[in-house]
Amino acid sequence: MAVFKTLAASAIFSLFAAAAAAQKAGWGNVGQQQEETLTWAKWWTQPLWGGTWMAWTAATLTVFIFVFGAMIVLVALEFRYPGGQERRGVLNLITTRGDRLFLSLLGAVYIFLAWLGLFGMPLWAPLALSIGWGAFCFWKV
Repeated sequence: MAVFKTLAASAIFSLFAAAAAAQKAGWGNVGQQQEETLTWAKWWTQPLWGGTWMAWTAATLTVFIFVFGAMIVLVALEFRYPGGQERRGVLNLITTRGDRLFLSLLGAVYIFLAWLGLFGMPLWAPLALSIGWGAFCFWKV
């Protein structure tokens, strides 16, 4: 029994010695807040400015710029080639360029929401699927 008490006392003493050595080595600031580095993923999702009803990040700004840019391209195409280029595609619908843009954007939203619900992050695979869906909509629908 005396041997057990001696071993327990030496184990407790070694724990205190290890804690003191760890603090001496720099472990005393473990609970303190450290300065974070700005990575690409944090920059992409960090708020650009506050005080608005919507969380404007670089990602949401990029989506809005893309949508409005696509609409500007469609307006320019309509001025250059009037009529909307109506055609009947594989879905047996008569669609114009604007209809095909709408179907591709709506399909992309559903692809991303389904991916998030089923698999979660990262979102590179649904991005590729959405680009493929958009190409299919403008090519065959």
